[in-house]
Amino acid sequence: MPSETVLVIDDSPTILKVVQLVLTKARFRVETALDGESGLSLARDASPALILLDFVMPGMNGYQLCRELAADPQLKDIPVVLMSAKGDQVGERLVKVMGIVDYITKPFSPEAITAVVQHTIAKYARKSPSEDTLSVLDVANNRAEADPREDRKLAEELGETKASALADIRDRLTRALVTAADQGSGAQWARLRGEEGDGRADGVTGLADLVDTSLDDDTLLAILSSAEHVLAASDHSPSLRGDLHVVPLAEVLQLLDVQEQSGILSVRQARGKIEVYFRRGRVDLAMASGISEEFLLGRFVVQSELMTQTEFDTFLDERPLGAKLIGAQLIKLGYLSEQDLKAILKKQTSELIYEALRWSHGSFHFTATRELPHAALDASLGLDVEAVLMEGFRRVDEWHLIEREVDNFDLVFLRNEDAVAHMGPGRLTREESAIIGLVNGKNTVKDIVRRSRMGSFDVSKILYRLLSIKLIRRRVVPVAV
Repeated sequence: MPSETVLVIDDSPTILKVVQLVLTKARFRVETALDGESGLSLARDASPALILLDFVMPGMNGYQLCRELAADPQLKDIPVVLMSAKGDQVGERLVKVMGIVDYITKPFSPEAITAVVQHTIAKYARKSPSEDTLSVLDVANNRAEADPREDRKLAEELGETKASALADIRDRLTRALVTAADQGSGAQWARLRGEEGDGRADGVTGLADLVDTSLDDDTLLAILSSAEHVLAASDHSPSLRGDLHVVPLAEVLQLLDVQEQSGILSVRQARGKIEVYFRRGRVDLAMASGISEEFLLGRFVVQSELMTQTEFDTFLDERPLGAKLIGAQLIKLGYLSEQDLKAILKKQTSELIYEALRWSHGSFHFTATRELPHAALDASLGLDVEAVLMEGFRRVDEWHLIEREVDNFDLVFLRNEDAVAHMGPGRLTREESAIIGLVNGKNTVKDIVRRSRMGSFDVSKILYRLLSIKLIRRRVVPVAV
């Protein structure tokens, strides 16, 4: 049975791309629209089983689109799930209003969006007059219920394809061995061919029969698996390379995920380099060189409040040259547990990938190998690429908005002292209070990032909010006449 169609309407191309990838892998057909008007037209054409709808969009927003859907007899029964960012005025008050049956808050994980779609379609699937039973998703098995005849047909086709491929390999091996026996010399080959006349033909035929019966499917698969391991371990030449301006990094990551690749992805821009270590399509670790110090391990240790900045600086000063990796040494000295280190490495690895996703210029190359560095093997984070991309895309979208105001890390801001004085207690978060404390008319954004020990994304996001509520303003630099 064909999979249900889901219509996704969102003004963010990156959100559309990642939701489409996630739901397509879950065996849904996915249609996408960048605005309410085109989404309404697509809904009429595609008659989807479910609509995933962004709440805040230019032009026709989510609420207005729901009104249009409710007024259309053809569309009024289609269930709608709203997708809203944190802080949007969306919640349970809108559920059950004009077709809205549920909502999900961004950022969401691939598992979350898949589960919501599966549950909603299973609950609200429409039954046509000619149907005796509903076709719903089997949520427990994470796949659509299928007609048994379709399942058998698909299994037969896959089985035939696999059998054909193995038969071809078997035939090639047989012909190669027979040719070798036919052209060989010496007593050993003479015995295989037979000593004379018909014995030669019988010997070759016997060898072919022996090879054909000996190389059963299990044996062939074992041979191929062994060969794949040997080739992957020995061949360290780049198997995939390109320009980030031509091929976005997100598409490279998705490809490595889908193909379940193992190896090293190296991404370069100017002087900086980020290496991402893959094992069977999952990310085990990312490491970097030549980029901002905000991505160094120490920032994440201090930010997680496992050590003070003074303690970490003292540790670095006393650390002998040539010592083992910082993480391993911190565990040995009792500053961190193995669980602490793994959590910190997950944050650091994710942040490095988020940073690389922002790079529109540079190059990448992927080397297929199972011989990963010891650091990657020890970390074995096993991060899901889809989940990392989902958050990464959200950040990229926010960066585009933030950069309209905070477009230069050499910018300097001033506090609006009257507005700050009238700001009531508890109105700012601890992080916001810390950042506004560093705004003094002298510190650049770069200085604030360094002194706050926060990431540039988090600092820029807070500065953007402080600007929007007019607690700070840009310092105007006089122009020389």
